[in-house]
Amino acid sequence: MSCLSPAARAVLYDHATERPFTSPLNDEKRAGDYHCAGCGALLYKSHAKYNSGSGWPSFWEAVDGAVGTTTDTSHGMVRTEVHCAACNGHLGHVFPDGPPPTGLRHCINGLALDFVPDEA
Repeated sequence: MSCLSPAARAVLYDHATERPFTSPLNDEKRAGDYHCAGCGALLYKSHAKYNSGSGWPSFWEAVDGAVGTTTDTSHGMVRTEVHCAACNGHLGHVFPDGPPPTGLRHCINGLALDFVPDEA
């Protein structure tokens, strides 16, 4: 866990969204773990990451029990928000248009994540 930038704080605690295709984590391909930038909790494993083309890091599953969901009705839409189960920080949204085996697309703000690569 690192010191949060104002932009990361806005995403995690004010439900902001980073601009698409701006996160270096969108193109991250190394094996490793994705942790909550707010509290350090393990959220996603690299084996579940894929390129959705959406512009945000995307995963087909979270670590068991690591994230929670709520209904988000902002911006004139009904979406499912994803938040860190440990600190309730806003991560992004989950959509039912992902790949097998879950069919889910966890579309996550890179600013809400810290990537820890596996040791070689």
